[in-house]
Amino acid sequence: MSSKVEKLENNMAKLTIEVPVDEFEKAVQTAYEKSKKQINIPGFRKGKAPRKLIENMYGKEVFFEDAANEIMPEAYAKAVEESGEEIVSSPKINVVQLEAGKPFIFEAEVALKPAVTLGKYKGISVEKEAVEVTAEEVDAQINKERENSAREVSVDRPVKDGDIAVIDFEGFVDGVAFEGGKGENHPLTIGSGQFIPGFEEQLIGAKIGEDVDVNVTFPENYQATELAGKAAVFKCKVHEIKEKELPELDDEFASEVSEFDTFKEYRADVEKKLTEQKENAAKTAFEDAVVKAVIADAQMDIPDAMVETQQRQMLDDYDQRLRMQGLSLEQYLQFTGQNPQQMMDQLKDQAMFRIQSRLVLEEVVKAEKIEASDEDVQAEIKRMAEQYNMTEDKVKEILGEGEMKNLSTDLAVQKAVDFLTENAKATKAKAPAKKTAAKKTTKKTEEAAEDAAEEAAEEKPKKTTRKTTKKTEEAAEATEEKPKKRTTKKKTEE
Repeated sequence: MSSKVEKLENNMAKLTIEVPVDEFEKAVQTAYEKSKKQINIPGFRKGKAPRKLIENMYGKEVFFEDAANEIMPEAYAKAVEESGEEIVSSPKINVVQLEAGKPFIFEAEVALKPAVTLGKYKGISVEKEAVEVTAEEVDAQINKERENSAREVSVDRPVKDGDIAVIDFEGFVDGVAFEGGKGENHPLTIGSGQFIPGFEEQLIGAKIGEDVDVNVTFPENYQATELAGKAAVFKCKVHEIKEKELPELDDEFASEVSEFDTFKEYRADVEKKLTEQKENAAKTAFEDAVVKAVIADAQMDIPDAMVETQQRQMLDDYDQRLRMQGLSLEQYLQFTGQNPQQMMDQLKDQAMFRIQSRLVLEEVVKAEKIEASDEDVQAEIKRMAEQYNMTEDKVKEILGEGEMKNLSTDLAVQKAVDFLTENAKATKAKAPAKKTAAKKTTKKTEEAAEDAAEEAAEEKPKKTTRKTTKKTEEAAEATEEKPKKRTTKKKTEE
């Protein structure tokens, strides 16, 4: 195998890879061996037809595509190693020559790691918010726990806001029942926003055993396009009404929801934990602000392919987190009315920040000669072993030699974050302008805001470094991907 590298504009390169005829012939034979079991030829038992006979019937190139897909990943990996270049994107493959009796030639267009020129990175002035926990915030946190500890008690009265109504329902559009619009004994919390706007409010006042017609209009952007914008009638029957019975805020409540015997101790602990949360959030925000300031004064030319690769990795990571919660990405997209490209677009700014952060921090590591000591690496291995309930030797085995080197690099990058923040000047953040009138928000809006904040917090990279536990969560985030044998598009269910 031979290859050559052609540098292109904007930190892109083209690798031209040539596979000799004899090597490609071996790949063709392998493709035949894998495919022959599925081929039926009259006069031969299934899987026993000779290769030449199959090629005579279907063309000499019948196995070429499978052979190319078989040989490309290894050939590409060798070409990358021989090039000595640092590849930071998935390759875009273009087949140049795929003919009988000739070498197999293909091109791989890739992004190269861009050079970084640092500007000012020491003594940067950045605002840092003061940490303050109000009594109202403590009360709100305690009330959340109080809600979680509430008992559900059946009542014999009409439905009120906040009740849990156990209902049967079936939806109709133009008098015809539609798929997915039926449920039985469904517990619906009134005011939760679980159903489409206008549904829950119409159940208020309903009594046990009563039939209620709920008239609604599906939103124009509803995920089921056949229902979007259409008027519907849901025929509902109320079977049971429950209300939440909140516990008293006393010593008994404190002992049930915490390790403390008195409510006073419990409240003090809630305040302490909220303070720690805010301090950590302020620290992270300060670190990010410092890194952003360094990025703003640095110069680098980041290729689009590098950003696209990072976006895909982030989308894959999000998919894995959803699956751990029993939900697929396809289901999530259905619920949110989005498609994969829209999610990719939403991740673009964050992907760019991750890339810029990593590049700048690596340059600071070089400029300041920052290193992770053997003790630093060992401490991280110990932390990972405790986190995943493994022995330290097992963690090292899972990571392997290559990822152990990446771990050392990642720890040095984390030290670069510490170096920048220690050398930054923290200025007092300006107090936000007081609102003259507070707008009322629905419970659904509040919950949506909380969910968005939690999601943003999960997505935010800690210390703007790569993950170091992905192989015990895959060790580290890779910036290089090999060409896949086949590319298939997932169809989003309607």
